[in-house]
Amino acid sequence: MFKRVLIAEDQQSANISVRKMVEDMGITGAKYVYHCDDALLQLKNALLEDDPFELLITDLLFEPDDRPQKLPGGEALITASKQLQPGLKILVFSAEQRGAVIASLFNTSKINGYVRKARRDAEELQGAISSIYKNKLHHPSNIEHPILKNIHEFSPYDVAVIRLIAEGKSQKEISAYLDAHHIRPSSLSSLEKRLNLIRESYDFTNNGQLIAFCKDLGVI
Repeated sequence: MFKRVLIAEDQQSANISVRKMVEDMGITGAKYVYHCDDALLQLKNALLEDDPFELLITDLLFEPDDRPQKLPGGEALITASKQLQPGLKILVFSAEQRGAVIASLFNTSKINGYVRKARRDAEELQGAISSIYKNKLHHPSNIEHPILKNIHEFSPYDVAVIRLIAEGKSQKEISAYLDAHHIRPSSLSSLEKRLNLIRESYDFTNNGQLIAFCKDLGVI
């Protein structure tokens, strides 16, 4: 089991609850902070002392207070932590329930697990920590959404095509645009196959759903 765990949570009651859960799992080398900047500092100091943290448990939303922060929230902390310590395992514990946001955390931020704050979340946290320790991803059990099961890696080609669709271009116009700009594949049949593949990955039935999802995800 993990020996060095860092918990970043600004709500005192939630912080105490996570502390108790971690202690119940026999993890004694845990530290707790209320600000993202403090969390990053703890990670840096641990590396300097050659005693790095193995797991970061963090919320996403950190309410601003009288202490100015360079890292405004959990997503910024995750990015900075990964840059500092690429091998660090990260578990997000948050009330966020939008599938697109959670999918982005797995797909783009490369988190190892997500637990939503809800009923029986302490039990799920324990299960998530155990799974992550075994090098398994933990997806939220109380959020059923195809986005979390079929995460598609959007290529620059995909982004270009979806952006053109969002601008109102027809597939025939997009095919001509791709050909004129030497973007391959540019044929209409290849374009249709690619769009079908992406839509099927998320169980979308039309391009409107795909565009709305990509906007929510920040792809376009």
